[in-house]
Amino acid sequence: MKNRLEELRKARGLRQEELADALEVSRQTIGSLENGRYNPSILLAFKLSRYFGLPIEEIFLYEEEPS
Repeated sequence: MKNRLEELRKARGLRQEELADALEVSRQTIGSLENGRYNPSILLAFKLSRYFGLPIEEIFLYEEEPS
C-alpha cells in the first residue's frame, strides 16, 4: 500500500517528530509509514485522516496485486 504521508507532512512544514507527537506515536512509526515498511492500524489511519482533514483514501492508496 502506498501513501502520501511524507508529501502531506512536508506541505504543512512538519518534521516527523512533530507529526508523531501530534498523533501520539513514535517518530520511527512515522518514518516506517512514509517508507512503506508499515501499514497503520485502523485507529492510526483515522487519526491521520482527521489530522490532515482528508479521507483515508486520499492518504493511503490501495493497489490490488495482479492475479
